[in-house]
Amino acid sequence: MAGSSHGHTPAAWTGVTIAFIGFCVSGAFMVLAEPLGFWAGMVIVVAGGIVGWIMSAMGLGQPKDAHKALVTSAQTES
Repeated sequence: MAGSSHGHTPAAWTGVTIAFIGFCVSGAFMVLAEPLGFWAGMVIVVAGGIVGWIMSAMGLGQPKDAHKALVTSAQTES
């Protein structure tokens, strides 16, 4: 994955950061036994996925043609 720069885009970083914040919120409210806060955190997690998807659609994600097919040594020998 390091060779294809998978996930090194503004869309990926933003989406994951928002989702991480949502998990932290949910975790804190789970310990505090507050169901409303827990579900609010889950809404933030979903919002992170939606924001990442929208940013990717706006062109801030990785281009579709960025992933090239891998060539194995068996394919190069033939």
